[in-house]
Amino acid sequence: MNADSIAAPWGADWVWGLPLIVATVMIHVFGLGFIKRRVDRRIRYVWKHQALSIGGITLYIALLLGFEVLIWAMAFQRLGALPDKRSAMLYSLNALTAFGHTDVTLERQWQLLGALEALNGSILFGLSTAYLFGLVQRIWSHVVSSSRPECD
Repeated sequence: MNADSIAAPWGADWVWGLPLIVATVMIHVFGLGFIKRRVDRRIRYVWKHQALSIGGITLYIALLLGFEVLIWAMAFQRLGALPDKRSAMLYSLNALTAFGHTDVTLERQWQLLGALEALNGSILFGLSTAYLFGLVQRIWSHVVSSSRPECD
């Protein structure tokens, strides 16, 4: 078996998967930028209501990830990799989160595409985690600096 015979069946997975990864990462970065601009405008509120603010921001990020799951699900359905919208959404959410506990499987010729979505999920969750980490650091550094007594 040569390399061409191994790679040929997976060509379409890469042709669809890489643009989907790039598109969803771009959407995610724009979405996080949107959230950051809103936080910057309301930073005093965010500092005052830390838990509520971080909870709300986490909700926005979850909705953003849900939209990205929808994009992958629509691709799976368009390709005929899954039979219906519900299966496509369930599979996509499962793949993006690496949950791994569903009996929904892709058509054999599209299985690498599912692995590419899992890779995409790792990237998106990494971006989200980095954003939340930076935000928490920013909030806590402000809280610490504002609670220190001034020295004369």
